[in-house]
Amino acid sequence: MIKKLSMALIILGAAGLAQAADVRSLRGHSDLQEDSQPPEPKRFAKDGEPIARDYVQQPPLIPHKIKGYRIDLNSNKCLSCHSWKHYREAGATKISQTHFEDRDKNVMANVSARRYFCTQCHVPQAGAQPLVENTFKPVTAISAE
Repeated sequence: MIKKLSMALIILGAAGLAQAADVRSLRGHSDLQEDSQPPEPKRFAKDGEPIARDYVQQPPLIPHKIKGYRIDLNSNKCLSCHSWKHYREAGATKISQTHFEDRDKNVMANVSARRYFCTQCHVPQAGAQPLVENTFKPVTAISAE
């Protein structure tokens, strides 16, 4: 039994190595030893109006740079502007009431731990070209069909 299991693992491992050798970058081939120009930095939108959403339940996009923002167990830079306490004076969008609910829909006084790390759902919008062709069309209305 152990011998058969060992043989099966060896075969699966060899198959995995063969597949791994076929992995390719979406950006094309680039030799790491070759002297090449670094990619042009992404151009992020400046502080501005909220960016329109393309589908129902899409987390809002961030309409400004967040480089250097600290979000860890001890602090969250986003909350300095987007918290219910500071959003008016900052002129920012306040965080949703849903961010104060736990998984059982119990309302809490502070932001839920599962919603505290903003950049796991919200991302800054950048003027970057897509790596692959994209034919996505935004939802214009929800149909009853």
